[in-house]
Amino acid sequence: MANTRDIRRRIKSVKNTAQITKAMQMVAASKMRRAQELALAGRPYAAQFNKILAHVAKFTSGVQHKFLEKVEDTKPAVLLISSDKGLCGALNTNVLREASLLSRETQFVSVGRKGRQFLARTGRNLLADFEVSEKVNFIETKQIANFLIEKFEKGEITSFSVLYPRYVNTLVQNPRLLTLLPMQKLTRLEIHSSKESTDAVAEIPEDSLEYEFEPGAEGVLEKLFPSYIQFMVYQTVLSARASEHSARMVAMKSATDNAKQMVKDLTLEYNKARQASITNEILEISSAQMAMG
Repeated sequence: MANTRDIRRRIKSVKNTAQITKAMQMVAASKMRRAQELALAGRPYAAQFNKILAHVAKFTSGVQHKFLEKVEDTKPAVLLISSDKGLCGALNTNVLREASLLSRETQFVSVGRKGRQFLARTGRNLLADFEVSEKVNFIETKQIANFLIEKFEKGEITSFSVLYPRYVNTLVQNPRLLTLLPMQKLTRLEIHSSKESTDAVAEIPEDSLEYEFEPGAEGVLEKLFPSYIQFMVYQTVLSARASEHSARMVAMKSATDNAKQMVKDLTLEYNKARQASITNEILEISSAQMAMG
């Protein structure tokens, strides 16, 4: 049986660890609430934006636009969104596993230190790396979207998707690959709904009125498409942030609970060792008395 001094040291060490994980849990919980509010607040706007694009697309079916052209996808690009820090369970592992399944020809743009390290370690083609502040700013994500739009317009990439941990709820965050360019089915653009657990698809009402465009349909699309992509990149980053803080809070709570259980087990082991030591001492005293007669 282990020495009681060693057990006391282990108990003290585990208690200190539990204090750290508890503090990290509380910090993550406070950040999680704010991140969840931001992620959910943008979903109704995304849904309405989707409806607008769907309406416009219905009455501009003959309009040609570079964002709608179907070409052979020989130079795909993926925006990989991960966290800067660890201690968030399997969140990054799940996203990076999906990234590892993509073809070797895929070009990556990374957001997050974990994703950047993975791409460097696996020798993937990294076009650019962007840093996003803790409080996600639309200006930061707009730069990312504009960079990829520019690459698409120049023909340096033939498609553009976002791979990120999609926030469902506090306990569930699923890796998701969302294709933004080219847009093949404008009447059924996939977006984030206001509900936490599902994605909505905008449907065009049967009694929709026909619109007149000024200065023209192409001009309207020229403005709407980039704005939509910019907002969707912003929304996916917000969703990834909410997923990160949620996963970290759950992971730290689990670590704290495990530490408390370990303290209980070690305390029981310590009491058994101490009791055994006392029993041995009593036996030695009794044996000595009997020997002295």
